[in-house]
Amino acid sequence: MIVIFLIVLLLFGAKKIPELARGVGKGMGEFKKAKTEFEREIKEGEQEGEKEWEQSDQTSETQSSTSED
Repeated sequence: MIVIFLIVLLLFGAKKIPELARGVGKGMGEFKKAKTEFEREIKEGEQEGEKEWEQSDQTSETQSSTSED
């Protein structure tokens, strides 16, 4: 970790490091937000799929009990 910091210090200089750190921080924040949004979308899709599956099960049960009469 220290080696990476020293390489960055040599490449960009001490004045650019805070600017680079801000950019990395913003990038990580955007990534975290996108990850959270993606997880939320997946969970909503899963819940919708479960509801549709339950509805199709109820419909098939209703049709099978009607055809038995």
